[in-house]
This record gives sequence, structure tokens and C-alpha cells, in this order.
Amino acid sequence: MDLQISVFLLFILFTAGHSLKCYECMSQTGSCAQQQLTCPSGLTKCSTAVTQIGDIKASVKNCAAACQNGSMNLGDLKMSSFCCDTDLCNAKDVPDLSSNVPNGNKCFYCDGPSCLNITSCSGTEDRCGKATGTFGGQSVVVKGCVSKSICDATSVSSVEGISCCEGNLCNGAQSVTQSFLFLCGSLLSYFLMH
Repeated sequence: MDLQISVFLLFILFTAGHSLKCYECMSQTGSCAQQQLTCPSGLTKCSTAVTQIGDIKASVKNCAAACQNGSMNLGDLKMSSFCCDTDLCNAKDVPDLSSNVPNGNKCFYCDGPSCLNITSCSGTEDRCGKATGTFGGQSVVVKGCVSKSICDATSVSSVEGISCCEGNLCNGAQSVTQSFLFLCGSLLSYFLMH
């Protein structure tokens, strides 16, 4: 009986000693002051995400359950994320979104009710994407350039359908009447919180 209790206690100590450590910080000016954080159970990744809306830029580093390496360009909203799974591996900042080199691809994006706008893709954004979702009872559509890894992510909170395609302007130019900001908020919260 004492041996079983000893083995159980040793297992608990061994498990607690191998919890993932990530840097944690949040900033609205780009880089942020990092603090080390021991990740809670179930959070097995370290993530760094940068979001830029116009001239406003936010950076977040934290523990995550799941995340993808890649970027998205939805016109005025750009996001980039980095994910890793070793202690303190999220020390570096994600490269500046404005410094990404255009790759020649072009996709439609939505600006208010119109999805007739065209944006140039950059970096690893090798697909055009379209996502539909429901926010506040309204159906919302967003379009833009997306990295393959983000297209492959199948579960994004409150997003019903993500479709990606290869080729210039393959994500269609149909107009929508709903504001895309609601869905952008959902996508942003997913990347910042997961």
C-alpha cells in the first residue's frame, strides 16, 4: 500500500515538473514586456499573435490549447500567428505585418457591405478564403488572403464555414449586406485566446 501511494505521489510530482512554460504578454504598441507563465493543464502550446487594424497593432503571447502558424489579410484587418510546443519557445515576436513581401496572389475582401475589393497577398498567404458565421443572430461573411495552415484549421469558434481556394480572385466577388466586423471580432478572439 505504501509503495502505491509513493508511486502515485511521484507521478504527480513528475507531471507537475514537466508543465509547459510560455511567455505571456499583451501590448497595443507591438512588442511587449514578457513574463514567464506555467501553462495550466490542457494548454500544450505557446503562441504569439499579432493583429493590425489600420495603424493599430496588438500583440499577444500566451499558452494555447491549439494554434496555427500563418497569416490572414482581410483588407484593413491583418493577423499573423506563431505556435510552438517547447518551453519558452514564443520568445520572438511575429514579424511586422507591414514588412511581409507581396507574393503575387490577389484575393477579394469585404469592406462593409461590399466584397468587390481586391487585396494583395503576402508572405505565406497562398490561398484565398471565405468564412461565414453567425454573430448576434446575423449571418456575416469575410474574405481575404489566408495561409494554408489556417485553411486547414477546422474548428474556429462561431465560424460555420471556412472555404479556401487556390488562384487569383478565386474567392468570388459577390456583395454581402452584413457587416464583416462581427466575424472579424470572433476570428480575432479565437486567435488571441486559443
